[in-house]
Amino acid sequence: MIFDTHAHYDDEAFDGDRDDLLRSMEENNIRRIVNVGASLSSNETTRLLAQRYPFVYAAFGVHPSNTAELTQENFGRIEELVKHPKCVAVGEIGLDYYYDEPGRELQKEWFAAQLKLAIREKKPVIIHSRDAAQDTYDLMKAEHAESWGGVVHCFSYSKEMAGLFVKLGFFIGVGGVITFKNGRVLREVVENIPLEHIVLETDCPYMAPVPFRGKRNSSLNLPLVVEQIAQIKGISTERVEEITWENALRLYRMQE
Repeated sequence: MIFDTHAHYDDEAFDGDRDDLLRSMEENNIRRIVNVGASLSSNETTRLLAQRYPFVYAAFGVHPSNTAELTQENFGRIEELVKHPKCVAVGEIGLDYYYDEPGRELQKEWFAAQLKLAIREKKPVIIHSRDAAQDTYDLMKAEHAESWGGVVHCFSYSKEMAGLFVKLGFFIGVGGVITFKNGRVLREVVENIPLEHIVLETDCPYMAPVPFRGKRNSSLNLPLVVEQIAQIKGISTERVEEITWENALRLYRMQE
């Protein structure tokens, strides 16, 4: 069984066939999906998806690139959503320095606020971090993110940085990038960290694995990621599915 720990099925890329696609998941061995909010509006559409499909769960938060939309008033809505019975995490939250805006201090402010919310509500966090490894790690340490854990999603840093996050008790999210020609660094990460700290993700509709790179991604492509991990680790695909399924259940504090 495969668990997609990070998806965005509320994205407009799925407007034409969302229901048919999601209803095809079980017969294709995709048994659970966490749909992840990234903005105030996508938190609401994520809530609706989780309410409609029994196997879809929700994470609520605001992506660092969208933190300019946050105010003390509308942050209250996120605090409400995190109490939803199908909410399994706060996310995706973090730091993204690829673009100049929003400013880094504003990103840090709302990253810290959302980490505090997660700890108050005893929820794991889904971390987005791009070109901001050290600041992300330092802020996580300062806010004691290790007290409830989570996942560093779409991991893009070195094996040494992965080791630091693993020592904090965090999982590493692995998706289609592991199949890319320029995915060598991620393959090194997977080679060097225990499989017990790896979870599968798509980030769909983005990051489709080879040979579908550049096309719309979906959870149906995760067997290609499983195959690559199995090859790197020298184990069967069945074993990769089994361990990453167990890891996802631990990550999101789910019961079988």
